[in-house]
Amino acid sequence: MLLVDQKRLDTSVLNSHSWELVEDLRGLTRNIQKPVKQEGLMLKKRKWPMKGWHKRYFLLERGILTYAKTGNDKGRLRGRIDVGLSVMAVKKKSLCIDLDTEDSIYHLKAKTRDLFEQWVTELRHHRMFRQNEIAMEPPERQLQSDPTSNRRVLTLLIQSSITNLSECESGLLELNLLLKNMEVLHRTFSAPAINLLQVGLFGLNMCLCFGLCGWDLPDGSRPLLQQVSSESRGSIPESLSEFFDAKEYLLSGSSSENEVSDDDSYISDVSDSMSVEYCRNENGITKAILSNGNDCALKRRDRLPSSRMNESVNLWSILRSNIGKDLSKVAMPVQLNEPLNTLQRLCEEVEYSHLLDTAVNTHDPHMRMVYIAAFAISAYACSFTRAGGKPFNPILGETYECLRPDKGFRFIAEQVSHHPPVSACHCESKNYTFWQDVRWKNKFWGKSMEIVPMGVTHLELPGFGDRYEWSKVTSCIHNILSGQRWIEHYGEMSIKHSTTMGDVSHCKVTFLKVGSGGLNANEVEGVVTDSHGRVIHSLFGKWSEALYLGKPPSVTCIWRANPMPEDHEQYYGFTQFAVELNELEEGLKPLLPLTDTRFRPDQRLLEEGDIAGAEEQKERIEVLQRERRRVLQENSMTHSPRFFKRAEDDSWVSNGTYWDLRKDPGFSKLEFPVLW
Repeated sequence: MLLVDQKRLDTSVLNSHSWELVEDLRGLTRNIQKPVKQEGLMLKKRKWPMKGWHKRYFLLERGILTYAKTGNDKGRLRGRIDVGLSVMAVKKKSLCIDLDTEDSIYHLKAKTRDLFEQWVTELRHHRMFRQNEIAMEPPERQLQSDPTSNRRVLTLLIQSSITNLSECESGLLELNLLLKNMEVLHRTFSAPAINLLQVGLFGLNMCLCFGLCGWDLPDGSRPLLQQVSSESRGSIPESLSEFFDAKEYLLSGSSSENEVSDDDSYISDVSDSMSVEYCRNENGITKAILSNGNDCALKRRDRLPSSRMNESVNLWSILRSNIGKDLSKVAMPVQLNEPLNTLQRLCEEVEYSHLLDTAVNTHDPHMRMVYIAAFAISAYACSFTRAGGKPFNPILGETYECLRPDKGFRFIAEQVSHHPPVSACHCESKNYTFWQDVRWKNKFWGKSMEIVPMGVTHLELPGFGDRYEWSKVTSCIHNILSGQRWIEHYGEMSIKHSTTMGDVSHCKVTFLKVGSGGLNANEVEGVVTDSHGRVIHSLFGKWSEALYLGKPPSVTCIWRANPMPEDHEQYYGFTQFAVELNELEEGLKPLLPLTDTRFRPDQRLLEEGDIAGAEEQKERIEVLQRERRRVLQENSMTHSPRFFKRAEDDSWVSNGTYWDLRKDPGFSKLEFPVLW
């Protein structure tokens, strides 16, 4: 009896220290009592701007939670949350309540234990009432709702309405009716296409009877369609765009939705005459535009060997027990990956290196800062079309090189640490030196994945004695489990400048959080100031499209994203630059170290469309890595990176040996650990 009581006590303590996921409605009932209205003060967390916990007055009525600054300010609501359509998690120890909608993550906190228990009880009751109300709502009313709500309603119906196999037939008829209604809505009001619904992501009892987990899309196109407008190019920064699988990423941190600003931002439809950095001719050969105006033909591939293979993954079964937790030890299936490595994703950040070359040829320090800011923003452009996949996690000791004479730089990267995972890179040209080491904190909140980068990016322009430093902003991937995945980046990026000659310039860039109705989507605003804080230049634009200098209508385009390849949606949303990163030419093989990412078999097999083979190789490589780590621990040894070293500020910098060893004696004559 004592052992049983002790086990219960241990379980109770464990639950109080971890996040508890609130279950959804199990079945329909017509006898749920209408919940009483609940109102009062709670704390709401904001990550940016004005970080920290702020008092807000909350009102919970019929499953809808609204909030304002004070109880007397109910006429001016700051937000509205449909509790029935949100993923709810609670943490007893810290008195926290998290609500994850498709659009935002709300972090709430009670001041006392009694108040916490009261709010949790009422939220549970209201949530059940609201879910039951939605499930019993007639299709005619559902047709009148917005498409986003329809997607949530469909998901809720699938999760909660089917309680046993005998109810599957009636549930399927109800779903078919709802789909038909939504198709009518789409044809009538140009709503988002129905194929954005990824019902196949949920491991449900319905799947056992009707196989809905592998639901084909109506038009045969891929799920997870990217958010690309017909006029704008789709490109998203990768540094944060992807959600990282656990095994090798430190995931934690918190995210918070920001209250909608009253100020509407304005993006002018400005035309410009900037030429694309590179283009492809009729034969598909990439031509790099050099600084002297000449172009040299480089035979690079213009598409991957195989398009993305569509296979359903039951993500919910993997993630549901990890709400609010560190996901660094949760393995993800290879189907969620794209055939690129995180080291290669770091290389994608220098796709628009011509901006640095332009900065070097600009003598005005403030205008030079404008081009540096454009370069920092352009690093996010490749992630716009990539919210549906994640890169492979590098193996400890894995390396990657990218030698681009057409762009005038050479790049190396290495995985220098496994726990915590740290990727370091170094890029150099005759005009600049760029380096960084990157690690992430990452959390899953039920419907969204938040990625908080850590580390500082460094840039030196030796010709001016300039040094620049900045940190990346927070990223959040929405609709992890269903619907159309999309990514947003928000926060402030402060670019610090120090110099041994001339004036000092500073820049602050704000990545705006998406507001209600898509307001401020992908928008950035920035100012360049002198050493006295006076504004010299103003910047605005979208990190996914272009950056402008000045204020409308008199503006100049500083940077525009490159056009996307044809059929990029079928090829992981890759840019042309990304398509070229994993290409392994015969002449390059003897020059690379055996630890180079291009030799990694699981990534190569995924690129070729062999998912089963990629999964098998991925598991084998992970076993090898665990075995190497065990040997190091048993012998009290630590891993020493081959091409990077620790600096005095604890960052990772190049030790300057890679290119010399590549030339003499050559990597083929050196010993490397067997990574795969």
